[in-house]
Amino acid sequence: MRWGYNAGMFARFAALMAVVAVGVAAWAQQTSKPDLDPVFTDSEADIIKVDVARVPLLFTVTDKKNRFITDLGREDFQVFDNGWLQEIREFDRESDLPLRIGVILDTSNSIRPRFKFEQEVAIEFLQGVLAEAADRAFLVSFDTRAELIVDYTNDIEELATGVRRLRAGGGTALYDAIYYACRDKLPEDQPKEQFRRALVVVGDGEDNRSTVTREDALEMAHRAESVVYTISTNRSGHAATGDKTLRRFAEETGGVAFHPFQARDLQQSFANIANELRHQYFILYSPSNFANDGSFHSVEVRTKLRNATVRVRSGYYAPLPGEPD
Repeated sequence: MRWGYNAGMFARFAALMAVVAVGVAAWAQQTSKPDLDPVFTDSEADIIKVDVARVPLLFTVTDKKNRFITDLGREDFQVFDNGWLQEIREFDRESDLPLRIGVILDTSNSIRPRFKFEQEVAIEFLQGVLAEAADRAFLVSFDTRAELIVDYTNDIEELATGVRRLRAGGGTALYDAIYYACRDKLPEDQPKEQFRRALVVVGDGEDNRSTVTREDALEMAHRAESVVYTISTNRSGHAATGDKTLRRFAEETGGVAFHPFQARDLQQSFANIANELRHQYFILYSPSNFANDGSFHSVEVRTKLRNATVRVRSGYYAPLPGEPD
């Protein structure tokens, strides 16, 4: 299924949020929407649900040698929303939350020289990370347009078949791929159930064909509460523009940007992502300074432990005031 829309779409697209009595808000698109495959119904493709009265945060803590710290308690953390200290309502050390993972592979011309190896390593990653029956993954490719190749499944063979049938060629629509994956696939129909939601993006970070901007894609990742991990395929060094883009997506969402210099290093990058997904903390809080103004709220999690680094998404979007369901 191809993702795309007509030229005037984004100007007509606006974020709609509603707050219901139980504190659950729905962010929805306007009636005019992009030309997506009809397999998506309105409830599946057009609505991102966010519990705005209760902000959930998944995050990792590492020491100065980048080793995971997994034995901290509630008293070791402080949460700040727009600079204001918040009360932590729930805390847990999460090691077995179900995974909802999107793997996004660049299939443009620039990837062609090492594409076959990347396909096999991506399959190894999926085989290793979908360890539990409740875990699910989907596969997206992007060249001139973004395309959903395999929908959510726990079937490794179905995912592997989807990866192997990809062929490289065409332009690069990275932002479209991230935007649609976050908008259409990562939101959950059961907001009370907690998942680890992550995108793993493999590519060079360049974009020459998307119909949305980098900031549009980043905003949608925030709205979907997704962590973005990136694996660069650039061989030109960290100064490359594409690498800066990939690092921005990772840092803003609490993920990590990897830059393997040799093909075999890809395996370690995928292994590091799989390991991190199993070593996270969970905090839930209700913002004391919350307002339905559609604004972006910055989030910071601090730890009292010295020489420790907390990696968490940079914030979330509040709903718009007075919008109907």
